[in-house]
Amino acid sequence: MVGLWKRDEITRLWAVNTLFDEGRIVGNFSNIDRAFWTVPVATGAAPLSPLPEGPQMTLPASATDWIAARDVTAMVVLKDGRIVHESYHLGTGPDDLRISWSVAKSFLSALFGVVLEEGAIASLDDPVTRYVPQLDGTAYDGANILNVLQMASGVTFDEDYLDYNSDINRMGRVLALGGSMDAFAAGLAETEADPGARWQYVSIDTHILGMVLRGATGRSIPDLMSEKIIEPMGLEGEATYVTDGDGVAFVLGGLNMTTRDYARLGLMFAQDGRLNGRQIVPEDWANTSTTASAPTEPGATGYGYQWWMPADGAPGEYFARGIYGQYVYVNEAENVVIAVNAADRGFREAGVHDANIAVFRNIVQTLAR
Repeated sequence: MVGLWKRDEITRLWAVNTLFDEGRIVGNFSNIDRAFWTVPVATGAAPLSPLPEGPQMTLPASATDWIAARDVTAMVVLKDGRIVHESYHLGTGPDDLRISWSVAKSFLSALFGVVLEEGAIASLDDPVTRYVPQLDGTAYDGANILNVLQMASGVTFDEDYLDYNSDINRMGRVLALGGSMDAFAAGLAETEADPGARWQYVSIDTHILGMVLRGATGRSIPDLMSEKIIEPMGLEGEATYVTDGDGVAFVLGGLNMTTRDYARLGLMFAQDGRLNGRQIVPEDWANTSTTASAPTEPGATGYGYQWWMPADGAPGEYFARGIYGQYVYVNEAENVVIAVNAADRGFREAGVHDANIAVFRNIVQTLAR
């Protein structure tokens, strides 16, 4: 039995260490359960939310070239709630459950808005330690919920995916080897700014939000997400969460679903939190969370409650974003949603993100014409 456990541990560690390797990354991103434990997120019996086909658009040349250059695996474009483009690449298909990476943060934000409105959490001004006493005396002692929602916790956390010893990669090994994400978060002791003083993208902040939700409700995130968000949305595919060894969902990047269902997230927010005939996310939260409010540097990309806004964006232009080229982009003025999955190993190169947004805007302009 011990030998079997060791073999499983070695297999998972090898899978994590080769997760982004050229030749493996595309298959890994559609089969994340090879590297990590996963649990289902029940989709329930709600009616399927329709995504009817509309007049099919001809992609601008910039988008066609970009798909190949950026190793895009899937793209779904919605105009007025109808599919006007859908394509799959590099051997993938429409039924693949694709890893969201940090697009999952925007799903958790949606859930947070629901739980807040229902009263289990009293105020965004509450300290996170009110709901998670385990964080007393840690780097998060003194931060309130709003600070963490806006990625302004002040906690020291190295997010360098290319450094084997960075905090984000140490966290990945904790997941792969069945460790505890809660213990990892509670082990963070250093800060580099006062809470709320400045913005810094710290993925572990989203895990803290998950701890707050669990502490406030006494329920797991997969159960809450299923009941409050996923089932009402009326997804057409399955959904799963990566978990740690304690079965705790990896809320900062471990949600898996089809690209069409990622598009449904964008459509729900474009419609002020409504989808499938229901007000799923409170309208105020849908609008506030997608408006720049975090203390980012002037002229930099804006940030709300786990959503991004282009630095030069108009009101109602925002996106969820994950490493290696995952996006859910929304342009409310033109009623366009673009969901993209990719395996782009060059995603951190200078200018790549700005070029991605430029392609999305070009698609919007093409549809507007």
